[in-house]
Amino acid sequence: MEVILLERVSRLGQMGDTVKVKDGFARNFLLPQGKALRANEANKKKFEGQRAQLEARNLERKSEASQVAEKLDGTSFIAVRSAGETGQLYGSVSTRDIAELLTAEGFSVNRNQILLNQPIKTIGLTNVAIALHPEVEVTVTLNIARTADEAERQAKGETLTTAEAIYGDDINDNARPENFFDPNAEFDGGEDNA
Repeated sequence: MEVILLERVSRLGQMGDTVKVKDGFARNFLLPQGKALRANEANKKKFEGQRAQLEARNLERKSEASQVAEKLDGTSFIAVRSAGETGQLYGSVSTRDIAELLTAEGFSVNRNQILLNQPIKTIGLTNVAIALHPEVEVTVTLNIARTADEAERQAKGETLTTAEAIYGDDINDNARPENFFDPNAEFDGGEDNA
């Protein structure tokens, strides 16, 4: 199906471009979202009549997104989640969780604006891209940790995905055999040979 784009769509084209897309993509996404019109003569005339208004509205949205981007770009957010000793999360951090976290901090971001290929399943620092507008994209740092204390340690550059990081460097010293057995004790075989 051929459509006329009413706004910039990533990996597809700019506003005003006539592109050929699969029918399902046009019917289920582009047309209902108001991102495109079917490419027929009536719609081409309609688009040309509205082009100035659409470009003005796009410019306004882009400037609003740029203002938010200045405040948001490079910001770090902390997400406290429960995880095992190896840093594997019990569950995951998805786009919905990130959107809720940003909204709680005062930024208006929808989950469909967060560009995350797969859910985050381990603790640590993760860079997440956010598309505030088709032409404005920012990156925030997500600090996922078990506690706020660990989040501070991770922010300083410490790795917390090993048992030594959680329990300290002396974990292996505590597991030495001499801590459990007295080497000077006499061994009683346990069986009487009488």
